[in-house]
Amino acid sequence: MNKNLVVISLGGSLVVPAHGIDIEFLKSFQKIILREVKRGQRFILIVGGGSTARAYMHAARDVSPVTHDDMDWLGIHATRLNGHLLRTVFRSIAHPKMLKDPTRKSSWKEGVLIAAGWKPGWSTDYVAVRFAQLYNATTVVNLSNITQVHDQDPSKSKHAKPIDNISWKNFRKLIGKKWSPGSNAPFDPIASILAERLEMKVIVAKGHDLKNLQRILDGQSFIGTTIS
Repeated sequence: MNKNLVVISLGGSLVVPAHGIDIEFLKSFQKIILREVKRGQRFILIVGGGSTARAYMHAARDVSPVTHDDMDWLGIHATRLNGHLLRTVFRSIAHPKMLKDPTRKSSWKEGVLIAAGWKPGWSTDYVAVRFAQLYNATTVVNLSNITQVHDQDPSKSKHAKPIDNISWKNFRKLIGKKWSPGSNAPFDPIASILAERLEMKVIVAKGHDLKNLQRILDGQSFIGTTIS
């Protein structure tokens, strides 16, 4: 177990919501990571495509028929654009190269390693699990626009209840088995299968609540869902 390494799967919509790049979020997120790195913590940050990916996907569909791979590559390149943005934001403490392949181990000694989309068929959640496996991390923190996993879709049922802790078996029953580019599952079903096999823990929490993220990093009580 690598206790000094935290893997964060950062939802692209936190970085690039519908109204454009969220500068205030980036400033606040940068502040926390810089402070933690000074304390000796190291991070692997894997970022999603956000509204940039969805905008390109919608545009492509509106113009002509597209294949599943076409959609996936648009999303992958959006994650890489966001990844380069993060690498620039963390230039002073980040490894100079943004990684794309979670099967190839790279020697790095900086406080932060930035990674992005890999290849068609694999989400950034999956990439995060693979990087965690590669560098012997046992926990992935998944930051997105949701506060917790619910037992039903909150947008469809007012009776949906938040879940604090859930097993991989029960979580996978909730989300199904398939993943598609631009999907909004709390955590990718394919990544979930791998995380369960590796006996990995995933914490799902709201990305905009950075005080809550600090509590997670400090090992304190937090609001979110732990899947294990």
